Amino acid sequence: MAPENAPALVLAVPGEPSTATRGLASEIVSIARSELPGLDARVGYVDGGGEEFPALDAVLTQAAEERATAEEQGEESSAEGGPEAPAAVVVPLLAGPDASQMRQIRQAVLSSGSGSELTDVLGPHPLLAEAVHVKLSEAGLARADRARLFTVATAADGIILATIGGEEAVQAAGITGMLLAARLAVPVLAAGLDDDGAVARIAGQLRESGSQQLAVAPCLIGPEVPEGLLAAAAEEAECPTAEPLGAYPSLGKLVASAYAAKLGLPQQPQGMGMPMR
Repeated sequence: MAPENAPALVLAVPGEPSTATRGLASEIVSIARSELPGLDARVGYVDGGGEEFPALDAVLTQAAEERATAEEQGEESSAEGGPEAPAAVVVPLLAGPDASQMRQIRQAVLSSGSGSELTDVLGPHPLLAEAVHVKLSEAGLARADRARLFTVATAADGIILATIGGEEAVQAAGITGMLLAARLAVPVLAAGLDDDGAVARIAGQLRESGSQQLAVAPCLIGPEVPEGLLAAAAEEAECPTAEPLGAYPSLGKLVASAYAAKLGLPQQPQGMGMPMR
């Protein structure tokens, strides 16, 4: 349960706004609300503008104005959400560190003049490994669990975990990759989609080490990926790809968790889900 008068949660959505992106963000916000009933959750687009896709700084400015009005009317009285609390807590819709996107988000927070606070990105985290596993399973590229080891004829014996955001993002994805490798019992190596030829190079390394049936698994939510980039990298590496994580329920849980951690609210432990039997 979100405390009374708690700051708004504003989901910062990167990339080019679209109807699909709006639907994805709405789903993730809905999951976050179910984790923290009563939560005031909103969506701001890093590259947005106008009523259809409100810009992040505009959403933060509005949240600050509404909070100031409430304070003037004497409505802000709880210890958790009183005048000392920020107007909003901004959670980036990013699975891993992306310096360029985070720079834009920080600039929007500052330019809004709202006094809002920014959380870290969502990963690395065991729940991301779970989500990647599920997406691979949905694409027929991985077994759902060890009990059905031989039921997926197309299961990959080597995974390229694709990310965006430079070397820091690749290193962070590597941590999620180790968790994924433990779930699948196959080698997993991370590569940056924004590093020209990196996915193909990693595919070559995996093939040299004995893996022959490879798959690309995006450790990415979706809006942050330029159109066509994932498909082009997979084609160059000559292997199939799973879909980005999208509105997988664990992402909504991670968004709520990041918000709660920033405010020091008690949280329930986040499990791995989909236990390996």
